[in-house]
Amino acid sequence: MPKSFKWILVAALSGFLFGFDTVVISGANLPIKELWSTSPFFHGFFIMSMALWGTVLGALFGAYPSNKFGRRKTLSWIGVFFLISALGSALAKDPYTFSFFRFIGGLAVGVSSIAAPIYISEISTSKNRGSLGTLFQLSLVFGMLIAYLSNYLLTGFQGVSDWRWMLGIEALPALMYLILTFFIPDTPRWQTLFEKNDNAALKTLKQIYDNDQQAENVLNQIKSADSNSFSNEKLINKTNSKIIILAFLISFFNQLSGINFILYYAPEILEMAGFGTRASLFNSVLIGVIMIIFTFLGLLLIDRLGRRQLLILGSLGYIISLIGVSMSFYFQSSPEWIAFNIFAFIASHSVGQGAVIWVFISEIFPNRIRAKGQSFGAGVHWVFAAIITLLAPAVIAIYQTNPWPIFSFFAAMMVLQLVFSIFIMPETKGKSLEEINSIIYKN
Repeated sequence: MPKSFKWILVAALSGFLFGFDTVVISGANLPIKELWSTSPFFHGFFIMSMALWGTVLGALFGAYPSNKFGRRKTLSWIGVFFLISALGSALAKDPYTFSFFRFIGGLAVGVSSIAAPIYISEISTSKNRGSLGTLFQLSLVFGMLIAYLSNYLLTGFQGVSDWRWMLGIEALPALMYLILTFFIPDTPRWQTLFEKNDNAALKTLKQIYDNDQQAENVLNQIKSADSNSFSNEKLINKTNSKIIILAFLISFFNQLSGINFILYYAPEILEMAGFGTRASLFNSVLIGVIMIIFTFLGLLLIDRLGRRQLLILGSLGYIISLIGVSMSFYFQSSPEWIAFNIFAFIASHSVGQGAVIWVFISEIFPNRIRAKGQSFGAGVHWVFAAIITLLAPAVIAIYQTNPWPIFSFFAAMMVLQLVFSIFIMPETKGKSLEEINSIIYKN
């Protein structure tokens, strides 16, 4: 086990908070709607999607604080923002205050989607970077599971104030994470290239590698690396157009699958299916369990089957399960059958898009614009997540009695993703980053 493993675990904890914060709102959705008597549009914009607009902003600009202030300090500020958001949201007395603190949490989610993967990749060795990089995604889905579980357990805890405890409980892991970030070093790459502190970088490298000579060799490699890795080259230009299209489409299809729609509104969807409130929350817990299992499966298969094959497999699962949900609502099938199809959808996402998207985006961009490319991909992802979440309450209100058209729409989008996977998406498995760039730019 590498000495840097404990540092990586700390960074991965930001993924836990990321996942927890993303779906914890599902338990507070209906109670808040009843408490403040919000209209569908107001509820969608201020209550449900405000955090996502913060996430968009954080994702688009997350590379800047990581470069300017350092990876470790950025990770610490992420903890501060999560802590403030959890306590502020729980204590909010009106919907405007509530939405402000949810926006703060969204900023933390967006920045963490950039800063944590960068930290993990730069603190790892070339031999363990892939396996250790998976900890962030596993931590993320584990955070979702714990959020669903805590929402279920806190139902009936203090009656009308249950939702405040659901949101406020996040302050505990946020505080623990914040404290732990003060005990990890910054990355050697940032220390030598941005801080210009070779001694600090060498000290960190000696803790990562058992061999002092190897640590010095790695430091020399970092110092002699292509300076273009950190150039000010514009991301969007004619040369990079194909990569931009690939990143846009995989991020676009990720959200047009309906994944955030289902994660955010799972209890409400399940109540529409015929489950009671507590049963809906319990089935939401099962969604979290399925995400854990199939995300782990996807991570095991991604280097064996390949990114493209997993996305094809996931697309087929999406289409079958979404048609199943749609037809089940249309023919008013049993709640259990609707839940089964939703579980199949979650499994398809976790083993396909959930496992592929961030790996693929990080691979297709060349070194000189990789950080900007990650911000772009994350930004597109969260923009569409926010739009869908914003519109969802109004759409649900329209199809309250029978929401089958919603899931039919998502199924049609996944047919398009299948076409993208088969005919447009390149396979990056087993290729060096340079080989991937050569293939994409050549074509």
